[in-house]
Amino acid sequence: MTRIAPILLLVVASGVSAQRMPQKPKADLIFTHGNIYTGVVDAASSLGAGKRSEALAVVGERILAVGTRDEIMKLKGPETKIVDLDSHFVMPGFNDAHMHLATAGLEKMNVNLVGVKTLDEFRERVRAQVEKAAPGEWIVGGGWDETLWPVKVLPTRWDLDEVSQSHPVFLMRVDEHMAVANTRALQLASVTVASRDPERGKIDRDDAGTPNGILREKAHLLVQAVIPKPTHEKRRQAIESALADLASHGITSAQDYSQWEDFQVYEELEHDGKLTARISEWLDFDESIADLNSKRSSHPASDTMLHTGMLKAFLDGSLGSKTAALLEPYSDDPKNDSPKNSGLPQYEADKLNAMTKERVLAGYQIGFHAIGDKAVQLALDAFAEAEKAAKEGKVKAADGGNASGNNNDYRLRIEHAQVTTPQQILRFKDLKVIASMQPSHLLTDMNWAESYLGPKRAEHSYACADFLRHGVVLAFGTDYPVEPVTPFRGLYAALTRMSEDGKKSYYPAEKLNIEQAIAAYTTGAAFAEFAEKQKGKLEPGMLADFVVLDRDITAVPPPRILETKVLRTVVGGKTVYEAK
Repeated sequence: MTRIAPILLLVVASGVSAQRMPQKPKADLIFTHGNIYTGVVDAASSLGAGKRSEALAVVGERILAVGTRDEIMKLKGPETKIVDLDSHFVMPGFNDAHMHLATAGLEKMNVNLVGVKTLDEFRERVRAQVEKAAPGEWIVGGGWDETLWPVKVLPTRWDLDEVSQSHPVFLMRVDEHMAVANTRALQLASVTVASRDPERGKIDRDDAGTPNGILREKAHLLVQAVIPKPTHEKRRQAIESALADLASHGITSAQDYSQWEDFQVYEELEHDGKLTARISEWLDFDESIADLNSKRSSHPASDTMLHTGMLKAFLDGSLGSKTAALLEPYSDDPKNDSPKNSGLPQYEADKLNAMTKERVLAGYQIGFHAIGDKAVQLALDAFAEAEKAAKEGKVKAADGGNASGNNNDYRLRIEHAQVTTPQQILRFKDLKVIASMQPSHLLTDMNWAESYLGPKRAEHSYACADFLRHGVVLAFGTDYPVEPVTPFRGLYAALTRMSEDGKKSYYPAEKLNIEQAIAAYTTGAAFAEFAEKQKGKLEPGMLADFVVLDRDITAVPPPRILETKVLRTVVGGKTVYEAK
């Protein structure tokens, strides 16, 4: 009888032949000759710089390996496609932690008032839309910002009446916290001299008490309620346009707050193979637990391309419209104003605390829009109450157990966090609250923020570096379409705290370095949505989401980051954008 080697006996006994031993899979795609910034921290670097590689391999939608060209080419098979990166800079795809995708798309289809420099230009853009509209058709749009105009005075109903009296006109301010409507729109919404301010809203009036067309916070809902909703076809067209914007700017993931009808369009696009960015869709904090549970269960939480995420609530307005809730009044309001304006909080503390507790106990992640320090205080107090209740009872993991596996891992978030006190930043750390910020807001706000807040408060506003110094997780986004979708503008703002022309600076002690800013747009944003094991870094097992740029943004002077062009955007190994 022939003697069989012991190792072969072991293989046969286990039911596996020598020929069927597992082998490393061959790559579907190999990207080579790149300057690849992996996002993985190099422990040997005193600067905490990210590791670099020159090639990566992809199988399916995930990264198989990252390394030298020689190492990665060993994974080439007969069907492997090779992409030469021509020495260009590669980095993890940007994860925009705060945007309004459908609104951005619709804004592009309606009257786009972004960047208008005068009231006359504002009116002319509206007039152009009126001239091509059907009789009586609503004229809607947004993006105007009176602080950019030579005479920084809000537009009124009468300014719009000069353009059209037969078409109802409704135009949101750039921050989405204030709108202006013409007389016809106010008539259709039954907003008259006898109308009372709605709860959490304000109707501006002239000296005789007549509404002047400016509607702040919840007041603009009076008009929005009578505007016909966009059709399904228009929603899809708008969303496809906005998704194209994301792809061309290197954004591979979006944490989005749109309407449920828009989420259904995302599902349709995913089914058709046309969803080009991963979307975590936020739900409305004010909805009942039953409705929230129904929506959450309607789509698989395990779907890495599309799923529902946190609950969002607005605790205040915006600084630009002076509706952000402050602990002390706005510094530049007239001295004879009584009462002084301190903004418009949107919740009473007791109600907010009770609702937050109920939703955290039901296993939901919460994100509060809070711009002013009073709103930040309301948010922190509500989070503290909810965490205390959760620790005393049984609570589901906010992520459904998919990422952290820790039932005490709530990852509560404050969106914007623009005006904070040093004591509040310490509470962020103690409560493990994530600061979800948009550094590009500073480029707009620095023109008036200090006059609104006064130097003492302004010193602690937009405090990105102070959050990091205290160990608070930063997640960056753009608030698109409130700010342009490009992440490079946000990187520039975080690095320089200077205007785009380099002439104005805003409290430079809060500047970040490039590694910190990139991390906030990638690993920090991924952590904020319980996805740090899926994306944010380029390493084996992670989703193959990355961008190819025309320059190494870690090596060029900050002003040149503003000029960055995206050459290729890859989501799950699939190229969704390539520069022509």
